[in-house]
Amino acid sequence: MKTTGNTIFMTGGTSGIGLGLARRFRDLGNTVVISGRRKELLDRLAAEEGFGTVELDVADPASIASAYGTVSTRWPETNVLITMAGVMRPEDLRDPAHLAVAEQTVEINLLGTIRTLTAFTPFLIGRPDATIVTVSSGLAFTPLTMTPTYNATKAAVHSYTESLRSQLAESGVQVIELVPPAVQTDLLGVTPDPEWMPLDEYLDESVQLFTDQPDAREILVERVKFLRNAERENRYDETLAALNSH
Repeated sequence: MKTTGNTIFMTGGTSGIGLGLARRFRDLGNTVVISGRRKELLDRLAAEEGFGTVELDVADPASIASAYGTVSTRWPETNVLITMAGVMRPEDLRDPAHLAVAEQTVEINLLGTIRTLTAFTPFLIGRPDATIVTVSSGLAFTPLTMTPTYNATKAAVHSYTESLRSQLAESGVQVIELVPPAVQTDLLGVTPDPEWMPLDEYLDESVQLFTDQPDAREILVERVKFLRNAERENRYDETLAALNSH
């Protein structure tokens, strides 16, 4: 992926890693269009930071179709899609009430990603320097047992990305998987643990990897390799136990 001169559309770009990456890519000389559900927040970010904005709820197929229509019409030069939108919630699998959380997580993290990719992929095929960036997690490879459906959706996004990359191999569209570790954001809805990776540190290292590795298949900061490589390095059981020991 080239890191300047793009027009980038990002789902879920109003907070956390998404907003941070949007700012970094904007500052590198890209046009960045972000989306989210809260119009007032989008309007403020447009006015204060110069982003293009689109209202989008990735849990709603009609909203995805509408957002695609808006982006493809207002920013027809769009050549990069980043599917950042997601939720992460704890679940107690002994309590049947967890099912509502599980269903919402699948709707947003997995179906939202698939539906967005389905809408935008035909548009991107054939565009110069076209790139799709999906977002999984280190927890796709070694799960945090308190967030079981989140982990499962991110493992599915990883697998789906592998298939997407294979099917698009001759199309000219690059497919990259962004694999974050635990980062100090409000994704989990709790006060960030000081042991999690500071957001600015994560953004610095990730953008540097995008810059240094233009042909990357995965963007892996050093902190996530502990989880990403646990199974291939034959230390999965120890890593799983260490991750879930707190």
